[in-house]
Amino acid sequence: MRKFIYFLMLCCFIAPQAFAQISQQWRDSINKLNTEDHQAMKKLLGITELRPGPSGNPDAPNAANTDESKASPYTSLPDPLIFKNGKKVTTPEQWEKRKPEIFEDFDREVYGRVPANTPAVTWEVVGEKDTVIGDQPAREKFLLGHVDNSAYPAIKVDIQLTLVTPADAAGPVPVIMEFGFIFPAHWKMPKPDGPTWQQQLLEKGWGYAILIPTSYQADFGAGLKEGIIGLVNKGEPRKADDWGTLRAWAWGASRALDYFETDKNVDEKRVGIEGLSRYGKAAIVTMAYDPRFAIGLIGSSGAGGAKILRRVFGEQVENLAASGEYHWFAPNFIKYAGPLTPNDLPVDAHELVALCAPRPVFISAGSPAVEGNWIDAKGMFLAGVHAGPVYKLLGKRGLGATEFPPQETTLIKGDIAFRQHEGGHTVGPNWPVFIKFAERYFEK
Repeated sequence: MRKFIYFLMLCCFIAPQAFAQISQQWRDSINKLNTEDHQAMKKLLGITELRPGPSGNPDAPNAANTDESKASPYTSLPDPLIFKNGKKVTTPEQWEKRKPEIFEDFDREVYGRVPANTPAVTWEVVGEKDTVIGDQPAREKFLLGHVDNSAYPAIKVDIQLTLVTPADAAGPVPVIMEFGFIFPAHWKMPKPDGPTWQQQLLEKGWGYAILIPTSYQADFGAGLKEGIIGLVNKGEPRKADDWGTLRAWAWGASRALDYFETDKNVDEKRVGIEGLSRYGKAAIVTMAYDPRFAIGLIGSSGAGGAKILRRVFGEQVENLAASGEYHWFAPNFIKYAGPLTPNDLPVDAHELVALCAPRPVFISAGSPAVEGNWIDAKGMFLAGVHAGPVYKLLGKRGLGATEFPPQETTLIKGDIAFRQHEGGHTVGPNWPVFIKFAERYFEK
């Protein structure tokens, strides 16, 4: 983790050509270490061979399927409203007893277990200033969450968090927290056509926060012996059901919410979580596992997030279990690309959405013509559809539709929302719609 941060700092002071050369050398080194750890996990599981995943390049000979007629060879999905013993869940009280069974399957087979001895986090305000975002006066705080490493001082972990609230707020305000990226120094972000999502939130009188998940757990397999996972494991490899990076990132979001509960500017009962792509996966995992989060905006999360894993469309379990992405999950997940198949999974994404009930969830996707089909927008929509019965059991409303809608159709009348915008791999065009959706819950 420290090496990764030093690498990013170095990028700020070198020429683009030198950056590209060093960046390639760094990637080659990381890929080698990823492969070594991936091989070790396969050996742990007794797996000698994995099925290769399809290519995201639509022109490749092994391109991922985008033909809807071939997408659904599975005949059924696990039913969240049936106990392991076969009895049906018919009351909210029974749902509370059913949930631990679903969590256990996700813990053991998909995302991994958060250790019971996870260390405490102490928050420090390292900077604070008055600022203006667009034309909105605001108060900005820069925070570090110092993770107690007394049990293993060789690994140091700090959580980076920024909190921005309206300067003229009369009391605590709702806050939407984003899993944020650290971009290289020479990266130029495209400017939105209108106000940024941060400006839109401040204009509503709400606040926002940006959490940097790679500050406490790197996004590659070589980092599993560092960060919060490495700290708890004292630098040793993971066990078969140990947590992966997605659960670690979600753990950090929960620690940020711990801080919000102490900040007089934040209404801790009205905190939402948002993420895009791999961080969209982290956002839905966060919502499912921490009931304190009031609402979620799940952007283009795809496989491993809100997409039905059994669907043969776009990215597949075989891609997730390969050396580039396996670290997001428990090592046990790898076997579903080897001796087992996605149809052998005891759970699927609709149950992850169902675990968020009765809280509202907005599932966001981009246009297949711009974003592509890799994330499988329909697969995410179907997860929302099949989570609907749980919401209904709890007195809430599902999507209100079962047929995949035309692009730009806004489904926000229920407590599960869905919209496929006309843009690319971004949440941007759906922010105004999400804010309108969130108003129903935040402005009562």
